[in-house]
Amino acid sequence: MFDAARWAAAPFHLWSVVFLVLGAVVGSFLNVCIHRWPRGQSIVSPPSHCPACGKAIPWYLNIPLVTWVWLRGRCAFCAAPIPVRYVAVEGLTGLSFLGCWLVYGRVSAPLALLYCLLLAGLIAATFIDAEHFIIPDQITIGGVVAGVLGSFLVPELHRVESSVTALQRCAWGAAVGAGIVYGIVRLGKLLLGRHKLRLPPGTRVYFDEEYLVLPGEAIAYGELFYRKGDAVILQAQQVELVDRCYWNVPIRLTRETLVIGELEFSTEEVPCFEAVTDAMTLPREAMGLGDVKFMAAIGAFLGWAGVLFSLLASALVGSIVGLTLIALGRRDRSTPLPYGPYIALAAAGWVFLGDRILRWWLGGP
Repeated sequence: MFDAARWAAAPFHLWSVVFLVLGAVVGSFLNVCIHRWPRGQSIVSPPSHCPACGKAIPWYLNIPLVTWVWLRGRCAFCAAPIPVRYVAVEGLTGLSFLGCWLVYGRVSAPLALLYCLLLAGLIAATFIDAEHFIIPDQITIGGVVAGVLGSFLVPELHRVESSVTALQRCAWGAAVGAGIVYGIVRLGKLLLGRHKLRLPPGTRVYFDEEYLVLPGEAIAYGELFYRKGDAVILQAQQVELVDRCYWNVPIRLTRETLVIGELEFSTEEVPCFEAVTDAMTLPREAMGLGDVKFMAAIGAFLGWAGVLFSLLASALVGSIVGLTLIALGRRDRSTPLPYGPYIALAAAGWVFLGDRILRWWLGGP
């Protein structure tokens, strides 16, 4: 795999086709991860199936890109619509892999493969965060591990020849990335305080052992209960515990206690409950802890320079998008904006343009 002579034995653009096809296949797998990871489901079992009718999808109806177009975006068994996201992820991943080969294939095939791995993680994180406002540990912590192993095996990832030096740069990148974003999280907690969330009348919200589950969004308690005084506060029309119900009572939930009206419970006594409400107050932050781990993973691959570029560029792009949506009336100022997609876009930009950006910054040719 690491023998350059073996890669050079085949025509360069034969490998271009291979990377394009490989990317589309990986994109098909990413669709499984994007759908199942946020829901806590296994990506191995059950095999690919239609979410609407539950029918298993045979291999000849699971060909990346081709099947979606052939079936015109509908299930072959029940005609339920297949979201365009599936073909978009496959196409985007295929083009990303092709781009990695075209840019880095003549330099180092293993380096191109490592960047393909990074881009696959960025794509999965983008679509998951955009829909669920979370970035799973499989991507963030797994990305850090992959960055460490990649730095050791392919030191060209950090533009050096020594594996030891590459690991040092990997560690610095992960530390700088996690450290800066962690500082932003702490500062945001101090400055932003609380956020009043408006919900449609009669909205049911669920509190399980790890997440506050809202319609279309799950928020980990680790991102809510950051400081000692952090609490979720709401007026509930109805509260359902396992063995009892309450009506028209205030609720205050912290990391350790649940107060319903005048009754106080420990969270160990009531690990889960359901409430009906139209508003709640949440502890607010500038970024989540998932972004801390996500930036650590990016830093492990791209080093501290790539981290700084990703933070600055993502802040610029995110601000432009957010202000534009507000100006167009598509969102209000209190609506949360997933930040992971902008970090991922900036990191992808560094993968393909990082050397040019460094030369421009240093005033080189």
